[in-house]
Amino acid sequence: MKRSTYSEQQIVKILKEAEAGVSVEELSRQYGFGKSTFYKWKAKYGGMETSDLKRLRELEEENARLKQMYAELSLDHKLLKDVVEKKL
Repeated sequence: MKRSTYSEQQIVKILKEAEAGVSVEELSRQYGFGKSTFYKWKAKYGGMETSDLKRLRELEEENARLKQMYAELSLDHKLLKDVVEKKL
């Protein structure tokens, strides 16, 4: 996945400028991104503060960790199930 050239803090700053009344066209010219990018950012980060971003990042990391744990346990369960079936 391509890494954004803008940090989450920069994105929040840009969104705050838009809320203050600066047009999307002006912001896209000034910062060099497309309108569709702005609306994607708005959908993901709209109404967030910097502290919210930190919490979101923590939750995403925890979610990834839990998914990995589930995958490992699921694989172990399948292997054990296969061993038990072979013995019968």
